[in-house]
Amino acid sequence: MKGKSSFHPKRLLSSFRFAGNGLRLALCEPNMRVHIAAGIFISAAGFIFDLTRMEWCVLLLTITGVISLEMVNTAIEKTVDLVTEEYKPLAKMAKDLAAGAVLIFAIAAIIIGGLLFIPKF
Repeated sequence: MKGKSSFHPKRLLSSFRFAGNGLRLALCEPNMRVHIAAGIFISAAGFIFDLTRMEWCVLLLTITGVISLEMVNTAIEKTVDLVTEEYKPLAKMAKDLAAGAVLIFAIAAIIIGGLLFIPKF
């Protein structure tokens, strides 16, 4: 019996197409461009300093964590903007909380970068 949860290649392809569109939209955001540029710069440093496999795992998880969280932040901001254009304290709180989450992860990423790269000097 086929239900909505059964596997369909067309549905899977659509999911990838939607996700790819999300990535394309994210690249239009200025903050995302900053995170991507930082990720590229730090990845280049990883090659220069010949990181170990485990160090690469930590670095890649950190970079993708920041980028993914920035995408979630953007999604929250866009959703709030969709719901209301007027100032509402709860809308501001939702946006600020999401931005704060990115900030916390970005600070952790800087600390992780220091732990990975400072000993290489």
